[in-house]
Amino acid sequence: MRPPAERPAVPRRPPLLLLLLLTNFLPSSGKETLRTTPVTAQFEKNMNYVDFIHLNILEKKVLNNSEVSVQYLCSKPCIVNLEAVASSEFRTGVPVYRRRWKDENNLYISRTRQVHLKFPSIMVYRDDYIIRNSIIVHSVILYAWISHKSVSSYDVEQNEDYQDAVAKNYTVLEAVPPFERPYKDHKVCLQWGVDYLWMLQANKIPQCPHESDGVQILNFIYASSGEKTGIVKKFEQFENRELETVRQHQIDYPMFTVSIWLYLLQYCEKDLCGILYFIDPKEMYSTPAVFLNEEGYVHIQMHLMRGDDLAVKTSFSLPLKQWFRLDLSFKGGQIEVSSIGKNLKIHHHQSFNFREDLYYDDTAGYFVLGGSGYVKGIEAFFGPVKYYRLNVLETEQISNPLHDKETVEQIELYYERCMDIQEIVSEYRYLVRQGEKAPRNCYYENYYLELIHKYGEKSKCDAFVWGKELREKYHALFKLLQEMDFTAPDVSEDGSDTVLEVGRRIFEKVTKNLSSANGLSNMGSSVPLLVDSSCCRYHKASYFLAVIFETGLGVSVDRTKGLVYSLVGAQGDERLAVMNLGYKHYQGINNYPLDLELSYAYYSNIAIKTSLDQHTIKGEQAFVETIRLMDDELLKAQTKEDGDVFMWLKHEATRGNAAAQQRLAQMLFWGQQGVAKNPEAAIEWYAKGAMQTEDPVLIYDYAIVLFKGQGVKKNTKLALELMKKAAAKGLPQAVNGLGWYYHNFKRDYRKAAEHWLIAEELGNPDASYNLGVLYLDGIYPGVPDRNQTVAAQYFYKAAQGGHIEGTLRCSLYYITGNMEDFPRDPEKAVIWAKHIAERNGYLGHVIRKALNAYLELSWDEALLHYVLAAETGIEVSQSNLAHICEERPDLARKYLATDCVWRYYNFSVSQVNAPSFAYLKMGDFYYYGYQNQSKDLELSMRMYAQAALEGDSQGFFNLALVIEEGNSIPSYILDHLEIDQALHSSNTSLLQELYYRCWNSSSQESISPCSLALLYFYTRVFWNNILQSTLIYFMGTFLLSILVAFAVQYFQTFSAHNSPGTRSEPLSDESSSSGNSSEDAAALVQQDESTFSNDLAQQDSNPQNPLVTN
Repeated sequence: MRPPAERPAVPRRPPLLLLLLLTNFLPSSGKETLRTTPVTAQFEKNMNYVDFIHLNILEKKVLNNSEVSVQYLCSKPCIVNLEAVASSEFRTGVPVYRRRWKDENNLYISRTRQVHLKFPSIMVYRDDYIIRNSIIVHSVILYAWISHKSVSSYDVEQNEDYQDAVAKNYTVLEAVPPFERPYKDHKVCLQWGVDYLWMLQANKIPQCPHESDGVQILNFIYASSGEKTGIVKKFEQFENRELETVRQHQIDYPMFTVSIWLYLLQYCEKDLCGILYFIDPKEMYSTPAVFLNEEGYVHIQMHLMRGDDLAVKTSFSLPLKQWFRLDLSFKGGQIEVSSIGKNLKIHHHQSFNFREDLYYDDTAGYFVLGGSGYVKGIEAFFGPVKYYRLNVLETEQISNPLHDKETVEQIELYYERCMDIQEIVSEYRYLVRQGEKAPRNCYYENYYLELIHKYGEKSKCDAFVWGKELREKYHALFKLLQEMDFTAPDVSEDGSDTVLEVGRRIFEKVTKNLSSANGLSNMGSSVPLLVDSSCCRYHKASYFLAVIFETGLGVSVDRTKGLVYSLVGAQGDERLAVMNLGYKHYQGINNYPLDLELSYAYYSNIAIKTSLDQHTIKGEQAFVETIRLMDDELLKAQTKEDGDVFMWLKHEATRGNAAAQQRLAQMLFWGQQGVAKNPEAAIEWYAKGAMQTEDPVLIYDYAIVLFKGQGVKKNTKLALELMKKAAAKGLPQAVNGLGWYYHNFKRDYRKAAEHWLIAEELGNPDASYNLGVLYLDGIYPGVPDRNQTVAAQYFYKAAQGGHIEGTLRCSLYYITGNMEDFPRDPEKAVIWAKHIAERNGYLGHVIRKALNAYLELSWDEALLHYVLAAETGIEVSQSNLAHICEERPDLARKYLATDCVWRYYNFSVSQVNAPSFAYLKMGDFYYYGYQNQSKDLELSMRMYAQAALEGDSQGFFNLALVIEEGNSIPSYILDHLEIDQALHSSNTSLLQELYYRCWNSSSQESISPCSLALLYFYTRVFWNNILQSTLIYFMGTFLLSILVAFAVQYFQTFSAHNSPGTRSEPLSDESSSSGNSSEDAAALVQQDESTFSNDLAQQDSNPQNPLVTN
C-alpha cells in the first residue's frame, strides 16, 4: 500500500507581525520603475522587526524580460540575492540568472524592487538560423534570500548559502515548450540566399528520429504451432540520453508494461509453453519470463539482483478460443496481471508484491515470442504485442488495438464452424462403430448401415438424429460420410485420429478430382469440401484454400480468406503454409508487412523439420531438384521406373557397375529424377554394391543404413567393419562416420575428435559441425569448459559447406546477435533459414508432382501444383509457372484471376538467385509495356543490366539497343556494370564497350548475334570515318545492313536444321542416347548438391540485389 500523502506544514506567525504584513500589502499607484520604492512609514528603530522577502510575478513562465516584484525588509545592512536555477533533460540545478544588490540605509523599512529577468536565448526562443539547439527546460526555480553582510564585502565574490540566509523565499516558473516560444530578433541581416532557405523551413517542425519507450513488438497476426520456434526481438540502448539514463536507473527497479493479444487454442500439453520471455547473454532466462502451464494458468518468472530466480502463478486461467488481451506491468517488486476481452473490459486481475530487488536489462540479451530451442511455444494466434520499456500503465492507458478486425472475426468463425464438423464426424464414427441400426422410420445415416439393416439383424432405434437444418448446412459432408467405410483398419479404435483420417480422405478425393482433365473447372464445388477437410485438422487442405483464394484459382480473389487459411494451416504446422507466410513477410508482398523477425520464425520452423525429415524414410517426400521447363536436356533426363534412363541404369547396376548402383540407389532412396521413392529397393542396391564392389561411397552408404536401421535391421558390428573399410580408402565422410561411432556408441570423445579433425582437413562439413558440438557441450578433450566462440566458428565452416544443422546454428546466431563474431543481421538469418527450408522433402514431393504432370501434358494438375509450390517462394517453381502461363495463356486466363506471367516473373526477379532469362523477360515487359502495366524505360534497363551481371550476353545486347534508339543509361546502372563513365563519355564509346562485353559473354567459338552486332558496329564506324559524303554513307550503310541481315537469316536457318527437338518429342531408343542420358542423370544430383553452398556464399556477400525491386 502507498503511504498517505504528506501535506505541507502551515507556517505560524506572531499576530502582531501578521497585522503588520497585512498593512504592508496595500496596493501602490504610480509609474513602475527599477528604483526601490518605500511603501510604509518609518517606524522607530528600537522596535523588534523580523527580516522577510517575498516574490510577486504576474505571469509565472520562463520568458525573457519577465518582471518580478521583490518585496523585502532588512533589520541590518544586507545584501538581497536573486537566483534562477533550471533543470533540463541532461542537467539539473544549473544557475541561469543571478542578481544582487545591497541595502544598508533603509533599515526597518519594507521596500519593493522591480527586476527584469534575463534568461539564455536557448531557453526562451525557438530555433532559427542562429539559435540551432534550443533546450527543453523541465523546471525553473527562482530563489530569493537576504544575508547580513558588511558593505565592504559586497564587491567580493560571494557564495552565500541559501539555507543559512536570514530570510528566504522561492517560486516555480513554468517552462514554455520549444515550439510555443517566439523567434528572437537578432538585429542582423542575413544574405538573401540564406534568408530565403531559412524562411522555407522556418515554420516546419523538425521531426526527430522516432524513439519512444513504447515499442510495437508485433503488428501482424502470428500463427504459433507449439513448436520450438518463435519471434526473436532485440532492443538496443536509447539514442536519447535522458531515456537511456532512465533505463539504466531502472535495472534494479524495473518499470515496464507488456500487452499481448492472444487467441489460445489449447493449454500446454506438458510442463510450460512460452508466451514471452527474455534470454540473457549466458542463454539463461531473465526478467520477464511468461509461460502457460497445463491448466491454463500464467507462470511468471523473474531474475533477482542477488542472482537466483523467483516465480509466481496466477490464480485464474486464460480463456480458450476467444480473443483476449494479456497485460502485465512490473513496478519494482509489484506485478500486475490482467486478462481483458475484446470489449476492453477486465475479466481477471491479480497483483503480486515482493520485497526482493528484480534485475531487468532488456538490452543484455533478446526477447522471444513463442517457442525457442529451450521451450515449446503455445498453440495460439498472437495478435498485436506492445511493449512499454520505461513506463507502468493502467489498462485504459495502453494503446494496443486489434487492427485487422475482419481477419480476427474470420478466425473466430472458422473455429466455431470446425467445432460443429468435428462433433459430427466423431458422433458419426461412434454410431457406425457401435453398430446401432435404425428401423425403417429412422433416417439411415450410412449406405453400409442400410445393407446391414436389410440383410442382418435388426436392433433398436437408438441412433443420433441430426436436425434438418444441420444436415442441409453440411450436406456435402454427410454425403461423404455415407460413402466412407469406418471399419477400415486405418481408422483408429479409440477414435483419436478419426477426425484427421476423415479429413485426409476428403482431401484425397478433392485433389483427385481437381487433377483430372478440366478438373480445375470444378473448383467452386470443391471449396466446401476442402473447408470440411481443413476443419478435420488436415491442413494440406488449409494451404490449398489459402492459395486458391490468394491467387483466384477457379474462384474470385479473397485476400482475407487467403490470409485466414494460411494462418490456420501454419498453426496446424502444414509445411507449405508455414513457408508461404515466411516468404510473404520476407518480401513484404500481397499486403503482408515486411517483417524479417516474423519471417524467420516461420522459416526456421520448416528448416528444423527439414533436418528431421531427411532422417525419416516415410511420408510423401522427394528430393528438391532444380529443373527448369526451358531446359530440354534436363527434361530428357527425367525418367520413371519403366523409362529408358532407369532401365539402362538398372542394367548396368546388375552387371556390377558401381557408379550405376550408386546412382540407382540414390534415385530410389531420395525419390530423384522422376523415380518414386522406394527406400527398401534402394537399400538392396546399397547392400549389393557394398558387398560386390570396392566402391567406398556404396560401402559408406550401406554402413550408415545399418547403423541407423533405416529399412533394415540394425547391425552395428557389420556397419563398423564397412565404415572402417570405406575410411581406409580415404573417404572423408567415412572418417567422419568413425568419429560419429565413437561419439554415440562408445562415448570416447578423444577418438571421436581425432577422426573428426582428420575428416575436417579432408574438407568434410559434417566433421566441422561435430567438432563444434564438442566445444559447445564442453566435452572437447583437454578443454574443461564450454567454448561457444570456437563452436560457432566450426558451425560457420560447416554451413559454408552446405551442412543443414550448421546453417541453422548460424542463422540463429544472426537473429539473436548474442555471439560476438555474428553481429545481428535478421536478413541474413532469414536467407540462411530459407535455403534450408526450401530443401524440405514434402515441398520436393509437390514440385515433383507438378513436373511429372507437365511431362505427361496434364495441364490442370501441373498448373495446380506449380501454383502451390510457387506461393511458398520457390524461385524455380515461380519461373516455371510463368513459363506454363506463357505456353498456355488460355489455361491461365481460364483459371487464374491474377496475371500469372507478370506475377510470377516479378516474384522470380525479386529472389536472390533469380535466373537471367527472368530479368530479360521483365525487362521486355517494362520496355514494351505488358497488358495493364505501363512502360518504364529505367526499370527495363535495370533488368537488362542485372541479366548482364548474371553473365547473360543478351543483357548487354539489349542495353546497346536502348542506346541505339537514342536513350541514355543512368549513371548508377553504369556503375553497377563497372563501366567507367570518364572513359566512355560518348555513346559511340559506350556502344563499343557494351557490344564487346556482349561478344565476350557469348560463345566465341561460333557466330553469334553479339559478334555480328560488333562487326556491324565497327563497319559503321569505318564507313563514318572514310566516307564524308552523307549520301554515300547512307547508301553504303544500307547495303551493308542488307548484307548483315542476309548473313543472320542464313545463320538462323543453319542453326534450326541442327537444333535438338522440343520436349514433346519421344526419347530416342538408341543405346548411345541411353548412355548419354545416364551421364546427365549422374550429373544432375551433383549439380543440385553443389548449388546450395555456392548460392549461400553469393547471398552472404550480396543479400539484396540493388538493381531489382519487387
